[in-house]
Amino acid sequence: MDITGKLVQILPVQTGMGKNGEWRKCSFIIEIVDSKFPKKVCILAWKDLVDQVQKLTEGSQLTVSFDVESREYNGKWYTDVKAWKISSSGSSQSAPSQYEASMPANEPPPMGTDDLPF
Repeated sequence: MDITGKLVQILPVQTGMGKNGEWRKCSFIIEIVDSKFPKKVCILAWKDLVDQVQKLTEGSQLTVSFDVESREYNGKWYTDVKAWKISSSGSSQSAPSQYEASMPANEPPPMGTDDLPF
């Protein structure tokens, strides 16, 4: 899925240790104006995309390719919007992330948009 909007805020980078080693993530907020009521969306960036997000400036136009994923923990459900590609509008195509570069050519990313129930 893709979404285009204005970068409103970049939240601080979070780090930690997991079973697969050290991890880094940061969230950023974009505002979408597709009707008379603007909407804000919080999107997660992981691994190499964290550095790309940190170089962005608030107010810039972005197109973000993302996956939506939900998980259950202690009877509650949590949903993440995870970016896998970020492009700044008005500039050349951004370099592919490690995740995107590892995908076979002409193949959709995992968890295709047709799998979503809404």
